[in-house]
Amino acid sequence: MSSSRSRKHAKKKQEAAGNAVYTVVKIVVVVLIVMVIYRLGSMAYTYGERIFGEPAMAEAPGTDISITVEETDSVRDVADKLEQAGLIRDAGLFVIQERLVGFKSGLQPGTYTLNTSQTPEEMIEILSASQTEEE
Repeated sequence: MSSSRSRKHAKKKQEAAGNAVYTVVKIVVVVLIVMVIYRLGSMAYTYGERIFGEPAMAEAPGTDISITVEETDSVRDVADKLEQAGLIRDAGLFVIQERLVGFKSGLQPGTYTLNTSQTPEEMIEILSASQTEEE
């Protein structure tokens, strides 16, 4: 009988150990999920903040840079030109900003003088104007 008792006791210990491991694994998974959700939320908040409040590349007075927008240029093409010229930090973000600003006319072709002290929103407003500066 003592052998039967020791087997039952060993089986109970094994079940308890299994339950403890299972509980620890569940806790670790929940903690990891919370950490991932927090990180993604933080990244989304930062990106959203940049969409609506992206600062200028430089303090005033900044540097004037001429940009030519062709008739065939898409918003992405213009954004790439602005990024390469050092007027904006992120072309993809500029495309989203242009869509959200909501100028119905879109970006107009022409040659523009923009400044590194202008915000992306100010640049979009200038690039959406029907009158452009000619060189």
